[in-house]
Amino acid sequence: MTSLRFPLSLLPSLLLVLPSRAVDFIHEVAPILKESCAKCHMGDKHKGGFSMNTREDFLKENDGHFAMEVGNSSNSLLVKMLRSTSEEEDERMPPKGERMREKDIALIAAWIDAGAAWEPGFTFKKGSYEAPLKLTRPTLPPAKNGRDHPLDRILDAHLAKTETTPPAPIDEAAFVRRVHLDITGVLPRTDFLKTYLADADPNKRAKLIDSLLADRPGYSSHWLTFWNDLLRNDYTGTGYITKGRSQISEWLYRSLLENKPYNQLASELISASGPSAGFANGIKWRGEVSAGQTVPIQYAQSVGQAFLGINLKCASCHDSFTDNWKLTDSYGLAAAFSNEKLEIARCDKPTGKIAEPYWLFPELGKIDATKPPAERLKQVAELTTTPANGQFSRTIVNRFWHRLMGRGIVHPVDAMSSEPWNVELLDYLALYLVENNYDLKKVIALICTSQAYQSKTEALKNDDESKWKYAGPRAKRMTAEEMVDAFWQITGSAPQKPDFSPPQSPVNGATSMPLAFWVWIDGGAQSKAGETIALKKTIELKADLTSAVAAVSCDDEFSLRINGKDVTKGNDWTAPVVVDLKPHLRKGANEIMIIATNRGSVPNPAGCYFQAMLVQSGATEWVSSDDSWQVMPADGGKVAANTAWHPAAKCTNQPFWNTNEAGFQNALARLTNAPPIPVRASLMKSDELMRSLGRPNREQIVTSRPNDLTTLEAMDLNNGSILADILSKGVQKIMSKRGSDAAALIDDIYLQALSRTPTTAEKEIALQVIGTTPQPATIGDFLWSVFMLPEFQLIR
Repeated sequence: MTSLRFPLSLLPSLLLVLPSRAVDFIHEVAPILKESCAKCHMGDKHKGGFSMNTREDFLKENDGHFAMEVGNSSNSLLVKMLRSTSEEEDERMPPKGERMREKDIALIAAWIDAGAAWEPGFTFKKGSYEAPLKLTRPTLPPAKNGRDHPLDRILDAHLAKTETTPPAPIDEAAFVRRVHLDITGVLPRTDFLKTYLADADPNKRAKLIDSLLADRPGYSSHWLTFWNDLLRNDYTGTGYITKGRSQISEWLYRSLLENKPYNQLASELISASGPSAGFANGIKWRGEVSAGQTVPIQYAQSVGQAFLGINLKCASCHDSFTDNWKLTDSYGLAAAFSNEKLEIARCDKPTGKIAEPYWLFPELGKIDATKPPAERLKQVAELTTTPANGQFSRTIVNRFWHRLMGRGIVHPVDAMSSEPWNVELLDYLALYLVENNYDLKKVIALICTSQAYQSKTEALKNDDESKWKYAGPRAKRMTAEEMVDAFWQITGSAPQKPDFSPPQSPVNGATSMPLAFWVWIDGGAQSKAGETIALKKTIELKADLTSAVAAVSCDDEFSLRINGKDVTKGNDWTAPVVVDLKPHLRKGANEIMIIATNRGSVPNPAGCYFQAMLVQSGATEWVSSDDSWQVMPADGGKVAANTAWHPAAKCTNQPFWNTNEAGFQNALARLTNAPPIPVRASLMKSDELMRSLGRPNREQIVTSRPNDLTTLEAMDLNNGSILADILSKGVQKIMSKRGSDAAALIDDIYLQALSRTPTTAEKEIALQVIGTTPQPATIGDFLWSVFMLPEFQLIR
């Protein structure tokens, strides 16, 4: 590829400065300031005329001096006074008593040097607002200008009150791009875009939203990123190798495929049982850990943050400096999880006090300390998800509003005790969720069908969050996964196999594919080498079949017989045999029999798997291997006439056979006539490119990714080997498709990437870059220039 030669006007996203040190304001700086400065400079106390309540207060001029010069701690009066050795009270801070520790001063200095980041909306001054637990049904204002959508009625009244002009509607092409990326995480296909734009149906936007939400694999693969961040789930990283951490990937993906009600999803996570237990069990760190990072304390922190939008991390060490949560609150919730008595530690020092199981909102109920942990966690799940707990429903709808509209109704999203900028909007969404059986897709549809969502993004005149007021949706950066998916989609260079193979979404009218169990004569944990068994199932067909297909597998080999006749056989459990059963089945009773053999020289795990989909009279019926099947020994492959049949046993080592293997997924896709799930970045382990684009390591819960670009990202997009390889592979495919037609290639790439054709000026520049005879290097440069456009990288 040629060297990159583009004017800087094409690269505004690359001209950024990397902060010198990332300092966590909430968890590192705020507690120090609260402990040392609150008596004189917080709340209603402004000694010397200096308030520390907000970032703006820090930056105000006071008596000709500035307490803080952002980026220059050595010239900041605050740091000078903290380090002053003077005995004069007005020349040192604090004026009396012990001086601040040097390590704490150094942290404050590092924070200033790094830009003095401040959590949006945070203040040290205690507000009068207290979020009530009970949801309040708002009275909808009258509709204006025919805008009858409930969210628009609320927001139009809000805009009128704040004397803000409502945003203009978004055009059709921009809407198609936005809603595709927001619901399924991929760019719209160019053929679909052209058809949609030519469609005169006035309801086509609502129909598009419905069709995207009905795309279960697309929806699930995209929103998996959101949930993996929130539930700190990943495919590799700390704890997975040492078994100190367990994945919930398959359970989570299947929950999204099924659109599991949110209260059920949360309950299964909180109760810490079965395949979802990895969330509650957190990370068992190797070696010594602080009291605030033990597994029970992690449980309290995770439940509080993920489902209630509250910060119990500070309160895991001491009473919080930033809100009203106490050390006993964190330990009380942790004690509900703990199998052992839990001694409270304050700042890592044991207090000698034993924590009692305690629920954060006692007005909703209590945890019975006499019950075993499993029962206590069920109580925690019930108390968390009860409709009476408005904090639970408000938190998730606020996260979804933030995800779709670019900024939370409560902002930041983990400060749910803060006052919303519109209480009525938040409670309407929360009540809508509860009254629609916690169906999250319906919440997405409600937001996306509003004119508020379908409006142009607000033009930010400054980045001062304290002066922000709602003026429409905010432009959002593509997530790392969305951007990589877009690279792959445009260049046709997606990997062939995902790192996590998700369960297949059934089609052909089936609402869900039942789980087929691996079965054997005795659970199959350590079956005799050479053991042969017979499994059978009798089914009754009342009508002619439209289709009948089965996937069959056995560890180690099998022969399938239907009504006494051999149909097929196989000897590789990782590649199930897919067979058409229709020619072998008839109306009435049918006997399905499998002769299965366990090979090997020593006892080893054995199991047999059968999954069939039968369609008759438009209805779908599943026949799945489970303990309703009958089994008997079958030495020599023959069923003994004088031997009784017994119920088959579900295999005790079911996870031994990974049905997410590519061979299994391909077989099930063929079984249902569903196309294989495309490889998406959300299904891949993180690489250097995704990390530089903002994908976290997920050792901590992440509820919002950084919206600012970094020098690391600029370097990776400019010279990184991963993107260069994507471009190199894509060029060959593009050339084979478009050949030497430079103009058509430019139009096609613009339409794919930006959902529009290039302007005359853009096309002239692109033709100069590509040349009259396109070459791999010039096409690669052109692709790169499009990928660097803010218009490409933003959802707006």
